[in-house]
Amino acid sequence: MNATARIAVLKFGGTSLATRDRRAVAASRVRDAREAGFAIVAVVSAMGRSPDAYATDTLLELIASGAGGVNTDMLLAAGELIAAAVFAEELIAHGIDAVALSGARAGIVTDRRHGDATILRVEPRAVYELLERGIVAVVAGFQGATEDGTITTLGRGGTDLSAIAIGHALEAERVDIYTDVSGAMTADPRRIPEARTIERASLAEMNELASHGAKVMHSKAADYANRTGTAYTIKGLHTDRGTVVDESVDHHRPVTGVTASGRLTWVRIIRGDIESPRRRMETELEMFRRVADAVISIDQVTINQAGVAFVVDGDRGAEIRRLLGDLNLAVRVREGCSKLSIVGTGMRDAPGVVHQVVEALSRVDVEIIHCTDSNVTISILVPESEVSRAENAVHEQFGLDKGDPVA
Repeated sequence: MNATARIAVLKFGGTSLATRDRRAVAASRVRDAREAGFAIVAVVSAMGRSPDAYATDTLLELIASGAGGVNTDMLLAAGELIAAAVFAEELIAHGIDAVALSGARAGIVTDRRHGDATILRVEPRAVYELLERGIVAVVAGFQGATEDGTITTLGRGGTDLSAIAIGHALEAERVDIYTDVSGAMTADPRRIPEARTIERASLAEMNELASHGAKVMHSKAADYANRTGTAYTIKGLHTDRGTVVDESVDHHRPVTGVTASGRLTWVRIIRGDIESPRRRMETELEMFRRVADAVISIDQVTINQAGVAFVVDGDRGAEIRRLLGDLNLAVRVREGCSKLSIVGTGMRDAPGVVHQVVEALSRVDVEIIHCTDSNVTISILVPESEVSRAENAVHEQFGLDKGDPVA
């Protein structure tokens, strides 16, 4: 393939391939991209959702509960292999030459962490060979292989990650993530009927939205794209429109979107009679070590003279008390919390954003339990029973329900 060749990577999710009619629409997207002058790589997920025959959850029902490791990965990879072969044949039926490839054959090399493998590198020689011959490479997403060829899977939603990684390796001009919705939205439309499609977002913004609970883009894929500077578009299969995600930043828009996640437990540690700064540090290190050894992830950490506070998933108050009970610390826990995250690269240059968030929550009498912020995200912990009112209030406060968000 010559150095000036234009490459497009098109990812199709399981619902986009679930029926013959939808596969025909997906094939039309490939045809349109080819007619626009692109060499095409299609990255596909397992077809449909449970109880569809080849969906990931359906395949899982074939094995004992709790099974995992190399055998499970080999089983689950079969769903995407079937989808790749079926979609390649669909393209051929539409007059488009296509060949299916496994993730391993496409050059996705991973570590040995079965069920949630990390991509080490992509060596897409086999993909290039097909593109040079004018053939569409249909790659089974969600999977790769270790250095010795053992099949691995990338975790739920891993086909997004496959597409981003392949797009980066190929230096693709386009990476289109096709879904059943037309792009990312300013909030979850199931909770916020006034939510609107985000026309353009920065890589950092989409990474934050995905990591804080937005479901339209897999969080590991959004992180990979952000780290590698790989632009992409999230599109609706039927509309072929959606959200452009790249390096651009709209500094006139302080907030791009809001998202909520829960159920969470807030933990507040009040130091006991520990007067020595060194002893306080040793005690806090032991506290964090115990939490880490218990495989409990923490979030929204604050450390100051008053003590330590952080958030953990689920209702885990009793477990936290048990772990830390003998450390001469006053441990306070509050279960039944949710995290509201307000995301926008533009807030870096917009003073008063925190004030507007607090004003919005005060207006609807929502208690603020805990708050942390970064250059891109403000995260507010609120009672789970009040998170919907909080999300609505913030969405309205920043004009996300209108075409011209307020500054």
